[in-house]
Amino acid sequence: MNSLFRLHIYLIVLAVVFNSVSCSGPAYREVRRPIPGGGYYVQRIAIEPQERARLKKQKKDKRKKDDEPVDDGSFWRGEGVEGKPSMRISLSEQKVYFMKGGQIVGMSPISSGQESHATRPGKFKVIEKDIDHKSNLYGDYVDSTGFIVKKEVDVRKDPRPAGAKFDGANMRYFMRITGAIGMHEGYLPGYPASHGCIRLPTKMAQIFYHESSLGTPVEIVP
Repeated sequence: MNSLFRLHIYLIVLAVVFNSVSCSGPAYREVRRPIPGGGYYVQRIAIEPQERARLKKQKKDKRKKDDEPVDDGSFWRGEGVEGKPSMRISLSEQKVYFMKGGQIVGMSPISSGQESHATRPGKFKVIEKDIDHKSNLYGDYVDSTGFIVKKEVDVRKDPRPAGAKFDGANMRYFMRITGAIGMHEGYLPGYPASHGCIRLPTKMAQIFYHESSLGTPVEIVP
């Protein structure tokens, strides 16, 4: 009985020591240790600093990998290339090609108009550029604090709630080619999903915006 009592006291002291150490922050592995006479206790063993560093690096590398942009196949090789700019949008490929003097120097995936708002093929020109453009047709109704009361509305169809105001959707790097249709930064789900405009990823929208000018020819093919 005396030996069991001493073992009990030992285990209590051991637990107190481990708990006090754990408060300082090191990571532990838990190991089940048998007790003479039956049963077991859980022993916490501090992970070596080198292993902690390795595990920390693994987590950091995973977060970094998760944050890396997906390779969408876009490219730009127009630096130093001479020639008049033009763009060709292929609706079937969901891609836009940027050319200088007829030579392809850039390509970007796009998202054109969905079936109910299909993008019309034809030959156009850039007739307006607005780097911080916002839609005057599509957006959200918000209250005085900016809280969204009703999202993804069409002002021509959706009545404005009392006290709300219209907040147009962001269309940065906007290049208008006809009417309400233009090219701009936007979300690309991998298929036609816009209200007729041509959406580009931010990186390529920015490049194409600065490399084009008013009057730049834009051809849209089926």
